[in-house]
Amino acid sequence: MKNNNGQTYLFVWFGLVILTGVTVSMAGMDLGFLSIAIVLAIAVIKSGLVLGYFMHLRYERGRLFKLMIPIVLAALTLFIGLTFTDIAFR
Repeated sequence: MKNNNGQTYLFVWFGLVILTGVTVSMAGMDLGFLSIAIVLAIAVIKSGLVLGYFMHLRYERGRLFKLMIPIVLAALTLFIGLTFTDIAFR
């Protein structure tokens, strides 16, 4: 694992705070389906930053970890697809 002086963590934290502000400001905007897509994209970026930097998954190696990512992404895609289907037929 690389030795980090904390400056990277501070930049990532500021990025998370800014992205949270953008997410909160999106609640007041009415962009239809585009607002859902934007908020989901921001959530993916934020979760990637947390997983990569604060949980130190950037340094993980191994077959189990590489198999876990596609399975989790497939489950997430399934749940989001079912959510959009539910919203579309209301």
